[in-house]
Amino acid sequence: MSESPKKKRKLVNRLNDLSNKEWLKFQKSWFVHNPPRRRQEVLRHPAKFPETLAQEFIEFFTKQGQHVLDPMAGTGSTMVAALRSGRHSYGVELNPGYAEIARQVIEEERAALGARAQGLTAKMYTDDASNIAALELPPIDYLFTSPPYWDMLRARGAETQRERRRDGDLDVTYSDHPDDLGNIDDYEEFLERLVGVYVALKPILREGAYLTIIVKNVKKGGVIYPLAWDLAGRLRVTYALKDEKIWCQDNIRLAPYGMGNAWVSNTFHHYCLQFRNEL
Repeated sequence: MSESPKKKRKLVNRLNDLSNKEWLKFQKSWFVHNPPRRRQEVLRHPAKFPETLAQEFIEFFTKQGQHVLDPMAGTGSTMVAALRSGRHSYGVELNPGYAEIARQVIEEERAALGARAQGLTAKMYTDDASNIAALELPPIDYLFTSPPYWDMLRARGAETQRERRRDGDLDVTYSDHPDDLGNIDDYEEFLERLVGVYVALKPILREGAYLTIIVKNVKKGGVIYPLAWDLAGRLRVTYALKDEKIWCQDNIRLAPYGMGNAWVSNTFHHYCLQFRNEL
């Protein structure tokens, strides 16, 4: 008597609401994403990442109705993306001006989404990221953020910074606040304080929650500072380092750095470091 064929076990997706095809596409370790043109009201912020990018990550690492946190929220890109994805979100921003812009943008997005955003929390706090534990947030299912790339916005030689200085309405630094990590000129101190912010968030992250931190290595005074690698190395003591995705941009004009003398790259990629909160 022949045995009946075994039934295939149905795959239960415990992480997100994506199809198998969408899941597989996201697993590629690199991707090209050229940000759309920035809205006029958020141009003030000197290092905003696109909502479209944040939305792809949020939809992979959460299910609808879960809670997303950005501890360095800027003008609210993560929270706008969370609204579009049907997730609750919380943002913390030190600069009161950026926090207010974020609130305005979030409310405009909420109005545009109509019923799709009904019942969703999207709350922006004006505070220091190091104080988040005192805000009494619900358990967080996913953290998505991008910290300052050290004090590189204060490097006056950057071409983009020169262009922004020519337009008096655009900021070239995050703030002049003494607690702003982007104002620390000592690399080791900056790295220690940045790591401390993320470590302090562990108690409010649910077990199994993922963290995505977008960052890049930086060049200053002819020296390479491996910020992404240093951050990954230090945070893996607290969170499980799961891997990285490399975000590439291919629509930026090349500059002839070191031409005829030395090899100096045009750096058009960021590291999306992936961690998991495991006990």
